[in-house]
Amino acid sequence: MKPVWIVDDDRSIRWVLEKALARENIPCRAFGLAQEVLAELEHDTPQVLVSDIRMPGQSGTELLRAVKRKHPALPVIIMTAFSDLDSAVSAFQGGAFEYLPKPFDVDKAVELIRRAVDESVRESQADESLEDAPEILGQAPSMQEVFRAIGRLSQSNVTVLLTGESGSGKEVVARALHKHSPRALMPFIALNMAAIPRDLLESELFGHERGAFTGAQAMRRGRFEQAEGGTLFLDEIGDMPSELQTRLLRVLSDGTYYRVGGHQPIKANARVIAATHQNLEERVRQGSFREDLYHRLNVIKLRLPPLRERREDIALLARHFLAKSAAELSVDPKRLSDQALAFISELPFPGNVRQLENLCHWLTVLAPAQVVKVEDLPLDVRHDPNLSPTSLAATPAANSVTAPLNSVPPTEQSDIAWPHVDWLTHLTSEVERRLRAGTPDVMDALVKDFESAVIRAALKHTRGRRIDAALRLGVGRNTITRKIQDLGLED
Repeated sequence: MKPVWIVDDDRSIRWVLEKALARENIPCRAFGLAQEVLAELEHDTPQVLVSDIRMPGQSGTELLRAVKRKHPALPVIIMTAFSDLDSAVSAFQGGAFEYLPKPFDVDKAVELIRRAVDESVRESQADESLEDAPEILGQAPSMQEVFRAIGRLSQSNVTVLLTGESGSGKEVVARALHKHSPRALMPFIALNMAAIPRDLLESELFGHERGAFTGAQAMRRGRFEQAEGGTLFLDEIGDMPSELQTRLLRVLSDGTYYRVGGHQPIKANARVIAATHQNLEERVRQGSFREDLYHRLNVIKLRLPPLRERREDIALLARHFLAKSAAELSVDPKRLSDQALAFISELPFPGNVRQLENLCHWLTVLAPAQVVKVEDLPLDVRHDPNLSPTSLAATPAANSVTAPLNSVPPTEQSDIAWPHVDWLTHLTSEVERRLRAGTPDVMDALVKDFESAVIRAALKHTRGRRIDAALRLGVGRNTITRKIQDLGLED
């Protein structure tokens, strides 16, 4: 790890931070002037830069701007004894990682620096270039299953049926299956059944001969012919008209088809991948989808999880989409604060990954500062400030954001943010009970019980990942590690 650089004309501040970071085994270097830092940046860079805002010569704000021009990803923490709004705004508009007013608590300052170091390390380890980014991102167990399935299916020509909610990435998976298959150098052709008028869909899919119908002034190749040797992706297959279902079934069964108005059979040589957000089994029972076609398509079924089932991927996806949007607009990428990330990680996202991508694009264009806070999120995302994101996620209907707590089934209430008064009432009763019983050290015992419960719940939520748990709780990694050891939660 590279050292943290501290720049402050006050020697005592430099000394205090150097000693505090040394105790945490964080290497650091100290500078008295911004000019010294700029000179050193010509041949070296820090892991994190901590700078005073008012110094002789160049100010911390000027230093911040100069650093961000050359090293936009370098976290910069601005310190100042002048806790005025103008300084805070100028620091954040300049891309500061965080704002630290003086006098500060040394432990909190170290925690902030540690958080900046962790982010800097993550940024350096993660290749943010869009050219090298994988086509699908995800660390959740459910997505690992999808990746394994892509690996197994990519070398096969078998028909695949992708199921999942709208916006969950079905076309992205279809493209991945094509990209990693022997057909990768041949065309990938996509057709959305719901986007083509019913009377044009047959011609769109199979093509037509000249004069086949009014307006057919020339022969046209259909999507099957365009995908020759490659992959044909049929999206929203559940919306295919019944008469076309019969024709598609024939192609899948004997491998031939006819253009509209044609008499010469054409051999189909395209791998078919179909996708739907609908329940095809139910549509078969209703008689609106052919059962034999369903079985032809359903050779291999691959379900894509909705975003609410892979919440641990939201941070990864958000960083990717913010970087992607920034690259498209030629601006520096925005960064979500810990609180904003925790907030959106609990949202229901009925539009799934596509909705998250749209949100990141909105933030890139309209968020007022480089570090996005909860209050910077769109109003329709925040909704009612009295309604927690957790309760939004637990609400049965994704758009019923004002549903009262008692409208949720009892089996789901363990996932809901309980009303403030209820748990405080229980806490008060427990305090009174212990006082009546003469229990010693009531405060210390309750604090330990409280911290144990909170940390256990956070670790369960993050499947034991301490860094993620610390992020969700708003504490430092060292803090949660120390608490786990002190409270005997190692097991």
